Amino acid sequence: MGGIEVGEILTVLDEEDREQEIEVIGLLTIEDKEYAAVAFAEDIKEETEEDMDVFFFQVVDGEDLAEIETDEEFEKVSAAFLEAGEATEDEE
Repeated sequence: MGGIEVGEILTVLDEEDREQEIEVIGLLTIEDKEYAAVAFAEDIKEETEEDMDVFFFQVVDGEDLAEIETDEEFEKVSAAFLEAGEATEDEE
């Protein structure tokens, strides 16, 4: 029971039941709930300047990912990750 960590690669099924590898690129706790930002592992390996697709999930019991159920929750989570990313860039 190690929990999900940044840099961890997970295998998920897409809408067409094909396996896809995603990599955890960030974790945040918002209002006592943990959330993960993930991207396709292949996109991260390519290291291109193009925008990569980033997805947000709620972390359940420290080791499972669940879809965010409401638009309001999604907006709050995406804004928090954006703010955290900007803060990190400012530090560099």
